[in-house]
Amino acid sequence: MAAKGGGAGRGGGKGGGGKGGAGKSLVRATLAIHQPPIGYSTKPGALISTFQFDFNPSQLALSRRAQWKTTPTAAVRDGAVPEFMGPEPREMTVEVFLDRSDRPDSNEVRKNVESLFSCCEVTAASIAAKQPSTPWVVFEWGAFSTARFTAYVSAVEASYTLFGTTGVPIRATCQVHLHEIPNKTAGQNPTSGALTARRVHRVVAGDSLQFLAWREYGDATVWRTIAEANGIDNPAQLSPGRELMLPAVEEVGL
Repeated sequence: MAAKGGGAGRGGGKGGGGKGGAGKSLVRATLAIHQPPIGYSTKPGALISTFQFDFNPSQLALSRRAQWKTTPTAAVRDGAVPEFMGPEPREMTVEVFLDRSDRPDSNEVRKNVESLFSCCEVTAASIAAKQPSTPWVVFEWGAFSTARFTAYVSAVEASYTLFGTTGVPIRATCQVHLHEIPNKTAGQNPTSGALTARRVHRVVAGDSLQFLAWREYGDATVWRTIAEANGIDNPAQLSPGRELMLPAVEEVGL
């Protein structure tokens, strides 16, 4: 999903005052920055801070892709039949416009940019929990529920475009790239609690089902669940390059 933000709402100024008749009813887009969860939860951890947009995005272009795989076959002249691997999470790039040109001595633009950059830094709490991770974020804009989702920030790019007399940046444009972290499967029974935490692992030399079970679930004895999910009769024969479906932790029953 590529979402672009621009100048819409820029005339409204900070706090929703303003031009264009928006007044105090203007709803600001927000990016809530959370600690990553501990364990296998898909719910964000404690709130670290909330980044409130000074100027709302002018457009959001959402997209999603499905992954297909084609294995070349020498005996098939027209090409092999592609195999559906599953849907990919949404992606979104939001443009964030920051401006303090009316306050040339302000340091807020730099601080706000650093706040966005911190989304790509491992949190101290996750290191202490021995599960190093960058923060999780929740993008939200009022009633536009289609654009609300939990994600991680894969990249932040900042361009300073105006400076005060002392060299302090007072205007900047940032590109924030978000990758959705899937939660519940669309249309499933909300009381079931099953999560879309399945993922695909490509076998490399030295892999074993016991090692994968320990790494994924913290219990090497549940390797049989991986074997059953992939129709493996002989766990001692894992060919490098083979793709294994790793069940969700809820399916393992831990």
